[in-house]
Amino acid sequence: MSEIHPCIENATFEQIGEVLRARNSFILLSHVRPDGDAIGSQLALGFTLLAMGKTVWLVNEDGLPENLAFLSGSERIESPPATPVDAEVAIALDTATKPRLGDAALHAASKAEIWLNIDHHVSNPKYGDVNLIDSTSPATGQILYDLITTLDLPMPAETRDAIYVAVSTDTGSFQYPSTTAKTYEMAADLIRRGVDVGAINSQIYDEQPYRRLELMRALLTTLERSPDGILAHWELRDQTRIDLALRPEDSEGLIDIIRAIRGVQLAVFFEELPDGKIRVSMRSKDRRYDVCMLASQFGGGGHALAAGIRMAGPLETAKQQVLAAIRQRVEEVSGGAA
Repeated sequence: MSEIHPCIENATFEQIGEVLRARNSFILLSHVRPDGDAIGSQLALGFTLLAMGKTVWLVNEDGLPENLAFLSGSERIESPPATPVDAEVAIALDTATKPRLGDAALHAASKAEIWLNIDHHVSNPKYGDVNLIDSTSPATGQILYDLITTLDLPMPAETRDAIYVAVSTDTGSFQYPSTTAKTYEMAADLIRRGVDVGAINSQIYDEQPYRRLELMRALLTTLERSPDGILAHWELRDQTRIDLALRPEDSEGLIDIIRAIRGVQLAVFFEELPDGKIRVSMRSKDRRYDVCMLASQFGGGGHALAAGIRMAGPLETAKQQVLAAIRQRVEEVSGGAA
């Protein structure tokens, strides 16, 4: 590691590879309320490192979501241990800001001598000692695919399948504008390597718990659309979460239902959290309505077409503030009112 200079803002694959090869123990982390790209990225890089003979911990503040438990090797995802692990390197994956890893996860990784930060969020401030941030990539999983194949690192079946799930879920099953020819070429290579597309897609998209349908019914009763049809939003109260015994992953992707309404350019999902804070998910179909820019006004971030905020409640106040910012942006762009 003597060749690695700390605080590399834009690392090459070779510089990342030097860390992976030179060190022996790693703790891999991803953001709270993890999605397919977060967990998929942990499993993908984790099993590559295991195949290299490394010692690896896979830790997430909120543990493994039920909907991703089908992934081979996912049982290795654990909640943060109370005592910091003896890892030389901590690797943050798919996490725009360090606090989003969670306090307990950060404590578990506190013995690490060096931090790698691998992500695709444009709002990432490069908080690692070595940073690989590619905001043009549709998913962190695709960055890892490029890293692993470029460096000719091992790609066991667990890594292969996890990359496919990471990219598929973060591109809306290869539908979002961030999907490129390179993404399809990656998918084709993963299929040649043995990915069972039918089986994996069925697990991702056709195995929904009934409570998720009950949640959708509850959300639809709160649905509102602006008079001009540009904005649609709905909300989830914490009491509804309790009544339906919801898990955090149950709301994953539901915002795309209102995003898909004809004429809607902006979709917003307001969620009341148990601690009284408000989680705001935002989607856009038009880059003029840059939701990352809108989210940054409230300490959030993400991408131009998909971003999020975690802000103080109550829900009514947060909703009023965010919708006011959206209305202002709509007026700037089109002269209309949302």
